[in-house]
Amino acid sequence: MEQTQIDALRARPVAAFDHLIEGKYVPASDGGRLDIISPIDGTVMTTTAAGTVDDMQAAIASARAAFEDGRWAAQPPAARKKVLMKWADLIEANALELAVLGVRDNGTEIGMALKAEPGSAAGTIRYYAEALDKIYGEIAATPGDILGMIHKEPVGVVGAIIPWNFPMMIGAWKLGPALAMGNSVVLKPSETASLSLMRMAALALEAGLPPGVLNAITGEGRVVGEAMGLSMDVDVLVFTGSGATGRRLMEYSARSNMKRVYLELGGKSPNIVFADAPDLDAAAKVAAAGIFRNAGQVCVAGSRLLVEASVHDAFVAAVAKASEAMRVGDPLDVNTHIGAVNSEVQLKANLSFVETARAEGGQVITGGGRILQETGGYYMAPTIVTGVTRDATLSQKEVFGPVLGVTAFETEDEAIALANSTVYGLAGAAWTANLGRAHRMVRAVRTGVMHINTYGGADATVPLGGVGQSGNGSDKSLHAIEKYVNLKTAWIKL
Repeated sequence: MEQTQIDALRARPVAAFDHLIEGKYVPASDGGRLDIISPIDGTVMTTTAAGTVDDMQAAIASARAAFEDGRWAAQPPAARKKVLMKWADLIEANALELAVLGVRDNGTEIGMALKAEPGSAAGTIRYYAEALDKIYGEIAATPGDILGMIHKEPVGVVGAIIPWNFPMMIGAWKLGPALAMGNSVVLKPSETASLSLMRMAALALEAGLPPGVLNAITGEGRVVGEAMGLSMDVDVLVFTGSGATGRRLMEYSARSNMKRVYLELGGKSPNIVFADAPDLDAAAKVAAAGIFRNAGQVCVAGSRLLVEASVHDAFVAAVAKASEAMRVGDPLDVNTHIGAVNSEVQLKANLSFVETARAEGGQVITGGGRILQETGGYYMAPTIVTGVTRDATLSQKEVFGPVLGVTAFETEDEAIALANSTVYGLAGAAWTANLGRAHRMVRAVRTGVMHINTYGGADATVPLGGVGQSGNGSDKSLHAIEKYVNLKTAWIKL
């Protein structure tokens, strides 16, 4: 990755984006446009179509027609595999262009973006392309005069609402298994980070995906997202984002056709450090990266640091040292460790959490404010708050920014109680050299993903899903396919 290549791509003007419906670019039905503001410098970089209810309904109708006529669903597995594999190849071939476009849109540092966005998306699409012809039905254990067969069929039309923090990666988590199983998909990217995902969708058509099988509508969630949720012709709705929006989508399902809704929501993930951790210095560096990379805008971020009291002060000092060594700045500079916050609205919310933490007795030991304001962009210093109590706002509410709350504990039982003291259950970690304790923590902490002596890095072979108010269902792994198939029983008298 050369800085000169990145700079050349940065200098390119970004064309306006329209909807993708039935394989064609279509403007909003009322001509509306949305300004796309780059968090790097606060300037308008381009516009997208401001979708209407009619636009969303047209996209859903296109997807339904594509599913019903079998232009994709009826293709043999080998044919679908060929298209998806070519799509993955095209994503890889255009990786740097896609990554730079995405960074200009959402502010993720380029070093992380290149790997986590096009790199991950290509790998995910390829994973499900390889899997799709290995998904078998079943023969039931029945009496000799009965043949019981269990078929796995595509659900039909899938609506996918994608967040702004990792649009390509998370988009691929939905698109890969949904398309592999023969469904049609209507994609709704975030209004604050849609460009790279829209470009990725166009590459699917280039790879040979039939028109109408994948449609994409840009616009505000309160308009086109609501229209998708209330549609009588969407069979499954998948969403990654906030709990408040997730609740509304479930309500929309109840008010419409009772479509299945799968949610990957927020987290307040505990990173638990015991005094017997095998390498406390390494743990401190990982803890800093686990909350501050991508400016803390990661659903599984280790935003609660729980540290055994005997090593608390030394460990927190090590985390602070590691965070202060991380360079915040232009996300398209290869030397930057932490990029921009996605939007001014998100930045203000982050800063408000810090002020609340101070008012509730927390001590800000590093960071705490906006920086680089002269650039016009949205940047925040990595922030560590100590003395955070179990019931404090910073312990209970998701910030989704570079803010780490630290709490001390005395015993293993206390650590478990603290870890389980929120409504969330998305991810967590424990650092210990005690094998028995490691297994106890995996079992005791209520979460979808539990790391031991590491944080992050789980690949497509394992599921990502939450418990409690972190959601339901799983992304990644073969288990994700379950969301996109219906089971049909054939009971045959012989």
